[in-house]
Amino acid sequence: MSSTDRITSAEWGAVAAGSHHAPHDILGAHAETDAAGRTSTTIRARRPFADTVVAILKNGTRVQLDHASDGIWQGTHLGAPVPYRLAAVYDGGQEQTSGDPYRHVPSIGELDLHLIAEGRHERLWEVLGANAHLMDGDIGIAFAVWAPNAKAVRVVGEHNGWDGAGHSMRSMGSSGVWELFIPGVSPGTAYKYEILTPDGSWVLKADPMAQRTQVPPETASIVPFSAYSWKDGAWMTRRAATHAVAQPMSIYEVHLGSWRGGLGYREIADPLIAHVTETGFTHVEFMPLAEHPFGGSWGYQVTGYYAPTARFGGPDDLRYLIDRLHQAGIGVILDWVPGHFPKDEFALARFDGRPLYEHPDPRRGEHQDWGTLIFDYGRPEVRGFLVANALYWFEEFHIDGLRVDAVASMLYLDYSRREGEWEPNVHGGRENLEAIRFLQEVNATAYRNQPGIIMIAEESTSFPGVTARTDQAGLGFGFKWNMGWMNDSLQYIARDPMYRAHHEGEMTFSFVYAFGENYLLPISHDEVVHGKGSLLSKMPGDHAHKLANARAYLAYMWGHPGKNLLFMGQEFGQLAEWSESRPLDWWLLEQPSHAQLQRFVGAMNGVYRGTAPLWERDNDSTRFRRLGAPVWDPNVIAFERRDLHGGRVVVISNFAGVERANLDLDLPVAGVWEEILNTDAVEYGGGGIGNFGRVAAHTSGDHGTPRARVTLPPLSTLWLRYRPERASS
Repeated sequence: MSSTDRITSAEWGAVAAGSHHAPHDILGAHAETDAAGRTSTTIRARRPFADTVVAILKNGTRVQLDHASDGIWQGTHLGAPVPYRLAAVYDGGQEQTSGDPYRHVPSIGELDLHLIAEGRHERLWEVLGANAHLMDGDIGIAFAVWAPNAKAVRVVGEHNGWDGAGHSMRSMGSSGVWELFIPGVSPGTAYKYEILTPDGSWVLKADPMAQRTQVPPETASIVPFSAYSWKDGAWMTRRAATHAVAQPMSIYEVHLGSWRGGLGYREIADPLIAHVTETGFTHVEFMPLAEHPFGGSWGYQVTGYYAPTARFGGPDDLRYLIDRLHQAGIGVILDWVPGHFPKDEFALARFDGRPLYEHPDPRRGEHQDWGTLIFDYGRPEVRGFLVANALYWFEEFHIDGLRVDAVASMLYLDYSRREGEWEPNVHGGRENLEAIRFLQEVNATAYRNQPGIIMIAEESTSFPGVTARTDQAGLGFGFKWNMGWMNDSLQYIARDPMYRAHHEGEMTFSFVYAFGENYLLPISHDEVVHGKGSLLSKMPGDHAHKLANARAYLAYMWGHPGKNLLFMGQEFGQLAEWSESRPLDWWLLEQPSHAQLQRFVGAMNGVYRGTAPLWERDNDSTRFRRLGAPVWDPNVIAFERRDLHGGRVVVISNFAGVERANLDLDLPVAGVWEEILNTDAVEYGGGGIGNFGRVAAHTSGDHGTPRARVTLPPLSTLWLRYRPERASS
C-alpha cells in the first residue's frame, strides 16, 4: 500500500482547509522503497484552482503532478527526494513558479525545543517569530510560534493575500511550538497567525515574538530586517568594565513622543543629545518603547514585547538613536513592563483560545485596577519569554539598563485586592513566590550575560533584599527606587517654609534606611500628572520663591545618598502638568528665570559628576554623617559625604524662608572648605548671598569639634568641598 492510499478523506480535507496539525506528513516530498529496493519520491502540493502543476527538480526535470483531491496535486519520480520548485498555471495564464514550504525539514532543532520547554532559551527571538533563513537552496522566512492549545495554526499575510489555508504550520509535538518555513517571503512583509482554538473557532493574532510591527492602530506584525552597523564599541567596552553603584548616575527621564513632539527616533537624536549634554545628565531613561496599542498608556500596556513601537520609526532607527547617545557619552535606560499586559484581542490575551501567557486563575491573572492581565510566572515558557526579552533589549539594542515597572504589584498576591480576592501561596503567605523566582532569574541572567548593565526596580514597599544578590536570597536588582524618600520630601517641600520646622523628619527619616538598599531617588513622570502638578508648581510662594525652593530641593536631592532621576521639563521649571498629548513648554526658556534654572541644573550635574564623595559610596553608611550645630535649627539639614580617597563634601540646606547669617556649624575636620555649589548664586537667579567661595573651620579650646561660621541664604543648599592643601586662614 502506498502512502497515498493511507491518506483518509478527512486528512485530504484538513490539509486543503489548512487545518491539519501536521501538513508536512502529507504535503512535500515523500520517499518510498518497493520490494525490489527501488526508491521513488511522491510530491504533493496544495494548489487549488490550478489548471496544471509541475514540480521542477534541481536538475531541470519536470515532474507532472495530477489532481488527487480537494485542490491537492501529486506526482512521482524515481530516486530519492531532491530540491525542487513548483510551477502552476491558472486560468490559462503564464506559469507561476515558487518554492514549496513543505519540502523542508523543521527550521527549529530539538535542543531549541527543549530549551523553550524548560524556559531556558536565552536567544528566543532567534528561533521563534519570523527569521530569515537559507534552507536547502531556498531563501525565505522561518515562522515559529508557541501555541500549545491550538488545533491548527496558519501564517497569513501580504504574501498570501491574507488567506492562510495554503500556509498551515506543523506541530512540533509536546513543545507546543508550531513551525513553517516559507520560501520567497521578504523582510517588510506584514503577517499574523491564524489559530484554530480548542472550541473550533479561528482567531487572528499578532506574533508575540514580532521584532517589528505596523504603526498603530494597525496591528499586524512585520518580518524584520536589520542592516545596522554599531559604532559604540568604545562605550560598550567601558560599560563592561564598570560597576554602576560606584559611578555617578543622573538620569533624565523622557517620554519620547512629547519631549518636543513630532520627532522620530532619528530626528530626536541631535536635539536630545545637545540638551542632555548641556544639562549634564549621565543617562537618558525612555518610558516604554515596546509596541503598545494605546498611546495614552504611555507605553505601560505592551502588546509587542520584542518590537520597538513603530510610531517613531523602525528598529534600526532606534538603534541609531541609542548608538548616537552612546557615542556622546550618554547611557540609555529603558522602562520594561513584565508585570502585566492588556486584554486586546489581537495580542497575548487567551493567545491560543485559552489562558496561556496569563495566569488562568483570575485571582492571580488579572489586575482589577488596571484592567490588564498578569503573566503566569510559574510556567517555564512564559518565564523564558520574559527573561529572553530582557536579554533581547540588551543584546539587540545595546540598552544599558532596564527599569522594571510596578515590581510591588508582582511581589504580592494581595496587591490591590480585598479579603477573599486572593489566594495565599503554598506557605500561607502573601508573597508571589513564582514572580519572585522570575525576578531573581531575570536579574541573575542579565548580569551574567551583560556585564556593566543596570537592573532597576520601581518598588514601593519594604520588601527585603531588593538589591541583595540572588545567592543571598535577594531579588538581585542593581538599584531600587526610593519611593519613601520621594513621597516624604515632596510633602515637606510643598509646605510653607513657616511650618517646615515641625516636619524636619520628612526630609531626614530617609537617612535611617538610606543604606539598606542601593537606592535611586526619583522625581518621575508619576509625580507630575493626574492633578499633582509640575515640580515647580508644588513649591510654595511666589515665582521667585518657587524657583529658589526648586534649586534648594534638587541640590539636596543630588547630595543625598543615592542616584538621581528627574523627569523631563523639571530641569527648566515646566509650569504646566505633563501631558503625553503635547510637547513640553520650551518657550519658557525665553524667560531668564527658567533659563537660569536650567543653567543651574547643568552646573549642578557638572559638579556632581566631578565630585566622587557624592556618588562613589552611595550604599556605605560609614561614608555618611549627619552634622549639627551648637544651637539646633530644624530648618537646617547638614551632612557629610566621603569617598574612598580622602575626599569630603558637606551638604547644607536651609529650608527656611529667611537667611541664616553667621550660623555656627560643626564640620568634620578643621581647614578650608570650598563652596563648590550655592543655589542662591546670581547666575542661577538667586540673591547672591554666600560665603565668598570658602568657609574655614577651626578647633578652639572652647570646643573640641571643628566649627565654622557660615552664612546660609534663604531657601538654599550649599555644597562645601574640603581642601586640605589650602591654609585655613
